[in-house]
Amino acid sequence: MPHPVDVHVGKRIRHRRWLVGMTQQQLAESVGIKFQQIQKYETGANRVSASRLWDIADALDVEVSFFFEGLDSESSDRDEGSSVPSDLLGDKEALDLVRSYYAIPENQRRRLFDLARVLSDVA
Repeated sequence: MPHPVDVHVGKRIRHRRWLVGMTQQQLAESVGIKFQQIQKYETGANRVSASRLWDIADALDVEVSFFFEGLDSESSDRDEGSSVPSDLLGDKEALDLVRSYYAIPENQRRRLFDLARVLSDVA
């Protein structure tokens, strides 16, 4: 059974990889390993060594600490008093939505944001 920290780090690797639009194969090539190893890291089946995590952070353009963010709140599925899951970016659909949102030109994005805020206020 995978250790919860390994699972969390693996999820964060997958989230960041999705967010930057990188495939497992691309990440594996940039780090110098096989994509199957990336799969095992992302599921928590294999533990990521410190040096490999350093290389992955470099390839994904984040600090190593990024992979440990939110580890304390992992015990609860939702933030206290909120209907939003604490692991919002664990959902591929949510990540695709964020990526699409930032692909919209800034002036239109602001209008879409204002519309979403109004719709959430009346819901």
